Amino acid sequence: MRISRSLTLPAAALAFALTLTACSSDAGDGGSSDSAESGGIVVTDMFGEVEVPSNPQRVVALGWSDAETALALGVQPVGASDWLGVGGNGLGPWVDESYDTDPAIVGTFDVDLESVAALAPDLILWTRSTNDKAVYDDLSDIAPTVAAPPGTDVAYGTTWDGQTEIVAQALGKIDEGKKLVDDTKAQFDETVAANPEFAGKTVAVGTLYSGQVGAYVQGDTRVDFLESLGLTNTPAVQDLAEPGAFSIELSEENIAALDADLTVMFPIGTGPEVITDNPSIQGLPSARDGRLVVLGDTNLSNAFSAASVAGTRYALENAVPLFAAPLKG
Repeated sequence: MRISRSLTLPAAALAFALTLTACSSDAGDGGSSDSAESGGIVVTDMFGEVEVPSNPQRVVALGWSDAETALALGVQPVGASDWLGVGGNGLGPWVDESYDTDPAIVGTFDVDLESVAALAPDLILWTRSTNDKAVYDDLSDIAPTVAAPPGTDVAYGTTWDGQTEIVAQALGKIDEGKKLVDDTKAQFDETVAANPEFAGKTVAVGTLYSGQVGAYVQGDTRVDFLESLGLTNTPAVQDLAEPGAFSIELSEENIAALDADLTVMFPIGTGPEVITDNPSIQGLPSARDGRLVVLGDTNLSNAFSAASVAGTRYALENAVPLFAAPLKG
């Protein structure tokens, strides 16, 4: 366990957490990373090495899509964050797996440390998040915490395959994780082969939230998804990117940056009419020419944003046909 500064915890929760960590089994499912001297597993994340129990029993999944990634690997978290505001147990309809017992739902942006500690976790997953070192240190004081993979330099920039691989490593499910990644990459290959019209085309991915128009840049999982299909994030947007940021805000004066061979947009917190009825957006050449795709189905835009194996596969099956239609000759 990586220890930083102390955090005051309820005594019972702390004792329970330490007991679970000490009593974890030495045997993991699938493969494992290097074994620690105490019988745990050593995982390397963006902040360094962390020892995790070899068979965690009480996993709290705090990062975006960490819970559904754990579920896909056969592990049911006792606590999870609902990043997409799905409600209930925090799982969208693109997820095939389910819980035997629903997890406690904990916060997203503002992590409630007391609520996390009360769940007495023996492992915390925080692999797609703000990457805030101070928050990470506080979580590590509660239980071994696995953050984003090494080299992640953008907030929420953990890729679907990177997340799957590091969560699989932490859970001792390396073989299962490799199969999920390999199968999904094969689906990407099939999709690219079936849609040659994407090659060499530019794309802009934008959103409208509380009246503010924004666009995503490389390092964001939605842009990464589209670039994996052969598209290129339009330079008009990409040139405005700032270090460590996955998106930019667009003023009325530079909203034209969203024009590209393909423009993809979705609303956050409202209906699609905020985009379809917006004169500036509808005045874009891509909109006038029918090359603007608005993801008005919340489930589809959420799956596209989830950047999990399940969300990625759902988007490949259901969003790609919408993206391809305006570009077909």
